[in-house]
Amino acid sequence: MIYLLIVSLVWAFSFGLIKTNLTSIHPVLVSAIRLSIAALVFLPFIRPSQTSRQLRLRLFILGAVQYGLMYIFYNLSFQFLKAYEVALFTIFTPIFVTLIHDIDQRKAVPLRWLTTILAVLGAAIIVQFGINRPGMIAGFFLVQLSNLSFAVGQVYYRKWMRPHPELKDHHVFGVLYLGGSALTVILSLILVPLRTVNISPVQAWTLLYLGAVASGFSFFLWNFGARRTNIGALAIFNDLKIPLSITVSLLVFGEQASLPTLLLGGAIILLSLAVNEALERKARVELARAG
Repeated sequence: MIYLLIVSLVWAFSFGLIKTNLTSIHPVLVSAIRLSIAALVFLPFIRPSQTSRQLRLRLFILGAVQYGLMYIFYNLSFQFLKAYEVALFTIFTPIFVTLIHDIDQRKAVPLRWLTTILAVLGAAIIVQFGINRPGMIAGFFLVQLSNLSFAVGQVYYRKWMRPHPELKDHHVFGVLYLGGSALTVILSLILVPLRTVNISPVQAWTLLYLGAVASGFSFFLWNFGARRTNIGALAIFNDLKIPLSITVSLLVFGEQASLPTLLLGGAIILLSLAVNEALERKARVELARAG
């Protein structure tokens, strides 16, 4: 779980950086540059000889969804929402993660739904917004499409990599980024008037940081951690970045939020994680005794 916590802390800064420095650049181009940098970081580690063509194709397509579509919808939402609102609207990601997993497994696990809903409740307490503001609804649905894309990637990366314990994450992760990069670069060539693009030094450094650290390193670490934790804890960590992001917005980027609701919501999210881990640990002990 330490990997997921580290990534949550890194991502807490991404929302404010994008809103402050990158909203003047076309969202699809931002996605393409960020994912291309991430792909370059992991390109030297790809080992095609260790994977089948079918698995590489699956991961390439999965990367187009988990990272390509996710970033396109995510960056578009900043055209309508404030940074902390984008973070707040990701409260539904754990619902998507749990739902997709249970549908794929053709079963419903009440324990996972209970802890996930508790986490969503904690994040929802933090939510304070007015839906009457122009663009709010559009921004909300864009974030949900982003959440859905990210959730699909998390669930199926775990599933498709589980039969291959011999594979190292960093040996295949570049394939995911290549899939996301390919989709966003193609769409950039179609949708973005490249002759009018003007990127300042501050924007260039921001893109480099987001591509190499927040995307390249952090998404690798996230999926690395996702393979080493249970689906309930994974769903809950999707929401932990929300109070962290609001805290960063308050202390670093000067945005306004309610500190009491932040503390209360964050405490409930942490409680849901503790409950989930305790119940999962009990289940593992009982399974070991039965065996």
